[in-house]
Amino acid sequence: MLIQVVKSKIHRVRVTQADLNYIGSITIDEELMEASNLIEGERVQIVNINNGERFETYVIKGERKTGTICLNGPAARRVAVGDVIIIIGYGYMEFEEAKQFKPSLVFPDETTNLID
Repeated sequence: MLIQVVKSKIHRVRVTQADLNYIGSITIDEELMEASNLIEGERVQIVNINNGERFETYVIKGERKTGTICLNGPAARRVAVGDVIIIIGYGYMEFEEAKQFKPSLVFPDETTNLID
């Protein structure tokens, strides 16, 4: 049996941009993507701490070491620049494997979105 578990998490990053006129997705600093084991095109859940919104989109690679967290397209309506969000990626694995699995958790600086 396969179960879905947390694979990746970027905990408490600040939204730096919201671009309603972009096709859609979330742009994430490439360094944060690598540290959290997320890849371009991967489906992620966004949890907005400021307003309680929870929604899904996919990842686009942003410029490295910029701290960019930009919600694009319709997702831009679910955040405001400055909101604090959590980005979660999930994976499927066998039940027994999941018991031993350790997700990639990243806790960047909340003001700069950079990894210390």
